[in-house]
Amino acid sequence: MTEQAPKNSQPTTEKLLIDDLSNFPFHAAYIVYAEVFDSASSDEERLELNKNIADLKNNVITSETFYRNISRYRKDFVPPPRYDRFTVQTQRKRDWRMKSQRQDRIRRHKK
Repeated sequence: MTEQAPKNSQPTTEKLLIDDLSNFPFHAAYIVYAEVFDSASSDEERLELNKNIADLKNNVITSETFYRNISRYRKDFVPPPRYDRFTVQTQRKRDWRMKSQRQDRIRRHKK
């Protein structure tokens, strides 16, 4: 009788424990990494996250590059709001004067 290996015999990727409390930018990045790692759905995503945090720790990449690389895995990432166009009605000074004079005239004679 041969023994078959379970289908999920691939070793799961583990979270790296390299947090550095004395380096605040790295600590903040590690917190984001930990949240994203816990919500990652596949081992490929976790491997990429591990690579990014290790590269950040070794100063291979900058913080900006780190956040750009992991932004697609973040659930709370929302693109900046898009501002729709709106119209503004303008008026020439002469037209405004004529309109206000007319309103004043009507008000004066309405009494």
